[in-house]
Amino acid sequence: MSIFSCALCGGRSLYLFAEDRRRPYFRCRECALVQVPEPFYLSATEEKAEYDKHDNGADTPGYRSFLSRTLIPVLARLPADAEGLDFGCGAGALLSKMAAEQGFQFANYDLYYYPDKAALDRRYDCVTLTEVIEHVADAACLMRQLQQLLKPGGLLAVMTKRVLNAEAFGRWHYKNDPTHINFYSDETFAWLAAELGWQLELVDKDVVFFRLPD
Repeated sequence: MSIFSCALCGGRSLYLFAEDRRRPYFRCRECALVQVPEPFYLSATEEKAEYDKHDNGADTPGYRSFLSRTLIPVLARLPADAEGLDFGCGAGALLSKMAAEQGFQFANYDLYYYPDKAALDRRYDCVTLTEVIEHVADAACLMRQLQQLLKPGGLLAVMTKRVLNAEAFGRWHYKNDPTHINFYSDETFAWLAAELGWQLELVDKDVVFFRLPD
């Protein structure tokens, strides 16, 4: 397979990191993003069909507990009058409902389920992405968009499982989801923080926060 440009940094120094019967996975030597080549992307119709299989609309204790691992530390870092955006909120938009229960207002945006682009024309104190970033093909464009959505000093909260090493990646169930095409690691997030001037905080094994400069 021919060399392609990194979806995050644009570099062309990529190498084969892993391969299974579904697709190959390349890693960038510059920013450490592990990525699937474009020929293996699903179409929009195929992608939404996969999302429709997920029970993301369910308001269950288990799903609430899952989202709380991002939301609780987010709310602890926000002033009482803060406004947020749940980017890629899914069919149930549960995180914004949970935030409202704590007195915080979060708008919703999702490419398939809440495609109200008016929500993208504002700036927020906080933007959350829970299990979203790994689905977005153009990682560089996404980062520019997120930066524009945040006020100076704003908080970006990202929940995604992180790459450890090639051996663990080879047996990792997370890579088997055909809608997962970009995989981040501590090294990738550190590169992002240094490149964009953001402050990085590793909150949990699958939760990272960025604080934009004032």
